[in-house]
Amino acid sequence: MYRYSEFDAGFVRARVAQFRAQVERRIDGSLTEDEFKPLRLMNGLYLQLHAYMLRVAIPYGTLNGAQMRQLAMIAERWDRGYGHFTTRQNIQFNWPALRDVPDMLDALADVGMHAIQTSGNCIRNVTADHFAGAAAGEVADPRPIAELIRQWSTDHPEFQFLPRKFKVAVTGHADDRAVTAAHDIGLRLVRRDGVLGACVLVGGGLGRTPMIGKILADFVPLPDLLPYLEAVVAVYNLLGRRDNKYKARIKITVHETGIDAIRAQVAAEFAARKSLFSGVDQEMLAAITAQFAPPAFVAQAEGDYAAWRATDPVFRAFTDTNVAPHRQPGYAILTVSLKAHGATPGDATSAQMRLLADLAARYAHDELRISHEQNVILPHLPKRHLKAVHDALLTAGLATANVGLLSDIIACPGMDYCALATARAIPVAQEIATHFDALRLEHDIGPLKIKISGCINACGHHHVGHIGILGLDRAGVESYQITLGGDGGPDAVIGERAGPGFAYDQIVPAIERILRAYLSLRLGVEETFLDTYRRLGMAPFKAALYGSGGTQADAA
Repeated sequence: MYRYSEFDAGFVRARVAQFRAQVERRIDGSLTEDEFKPLRLMNGLYLQLHAYMLRVAIPYGTLNGAQMRQLAMIAERWDRGYGHFTTRQNIQFNWPALRDVPDMLDALADVGMHAIQTSGNCIRNVTADHFAGAAAGEVADPRPIAELIRQWSTDHPEFQFLPRKFKVAVTGHADDRAVTAAHDIGLRLVRRDGVLGACVLVGGGLGRTPMIGKILADFVPLPDLLPYLEAVVAVYNLLGRRDNKYKARIKITVHETGIDAIRAQVAAEFAARKSLFSGVDQEMLAAITAQFAPPAFVAQAEGDYAAWRATDPVFRAFTDTNVAPHRQPGYAILTVSLKAHGATPGDATSAQMRLLADLAARYAHDELRISHEQNVILPHLPKRHLKAVHDALLTAGLATANVGLLSDIIACPGMDYCALATARAIPVAQEIATHFDALRLEHDIGPLKIKISGCINACGHHHVGHIGILGLDRAGVESYQITLGGDGGPDAVIGERAGPGFAYDQIVPAIERILRAYLSLRLGVEETFLDTYRRLGMAPFKAALYGSGGTQADAA
């Protein structure tokens, strides 16, 4: 993984010192909250419903054991003993005192972490496939490119005040676990005639106007990629609307201007900017790539892995759902679910974070990943250690065998924390998980992605959930809309709204009606919910939700 240079360390320390002085001025009253707001947002500090919230970047979701232990220490010392992992591969601390935030930032800097550009109208934390560098069938590890983009975009003088926030995701695998089509820029690494490059998507995004990204260029060779991206952002910076924040994202710019016109302007801007790079970006990329050399894999026998699976049904269920193939024989990719039934999706206690750090250091080349699905991954784990790791996770409440299943729910903080939320999200996720666990239907239902947002901003990615749930306020009453058929994979699609919303106490029964309809309609256990929906469309599920008339009075 990338290791900070002296320049990096000095840059971050200077920013912390600057912010410390700004915090002191806010506390003594020299700065009003309105004056302080843009300064704190530049350092990842939000003012939420009940308290400040610090959002910390985990670039492309990669961290080591020392960094995870430091996050655990920060949570324990300055928060309430836990952190919340997000869909942007960040971690959020929800209860810091303002006076403590500079100390938290200094502690992050001690292990090469920061909160710069995790907020504001700038290029945010660059995300990537959480199986990067480990997955079988990968074109190339996308993380060096993500790191190059991070370095280029951090404090970029031209792009600190964009029309709106700007998000970039990179994948090197056809499965597209990074949801590139739902980002302002999505990069899919491809090879053409042996040359590595990227298919560039632009104009994706969720929120109040969800859109799937369009292909801007089907192949940009790697040496041209950074100047091409700079051209894209420069065109957006010029054309993006600043008169209406709801229409300021690049997706609206692409929609209003047209993809062909955007492509022509980007081409002209690229031609003007390309020579300014003079190859220095490729020198940087080469140096960065060297730091992402794979671990020293050695031939690994699987030990008693097959016997453990044969004799221990709990272990077998765990490996069935939480283990993915690794590119190296004898290894596995292990996803540790932060979605125990009834738990808050994405939350991890300090003790759990320390355990994960210890397991990574002892068994898995001291490397961890955070997924956009709010789970933690040990990307390089020899199969012969899986039983020991599982047993340790079991004692810490981290061995839930549900990755990719119904209770592996993405949920935003909703009204429990967020000042923008219009409905609760966390309790809905908890009740769905515990309800279906009690019914013992989760494994029978099979692969399913449920995503829940507590407001129209769609931080829970509900638009691309197989089942999406959006909580809204209808005249002071929570109402939950359901969308079906969304998908964030390589053939990404926005889900279709089923109909009127449901009251809080009706949403879990509504989800049960949908899933019992699926179980009765599927063509055998191999046909997933999404496959069944694509085969039959909305009609049978709408009938299950609302009855033969297909309507229901809105909960409001």
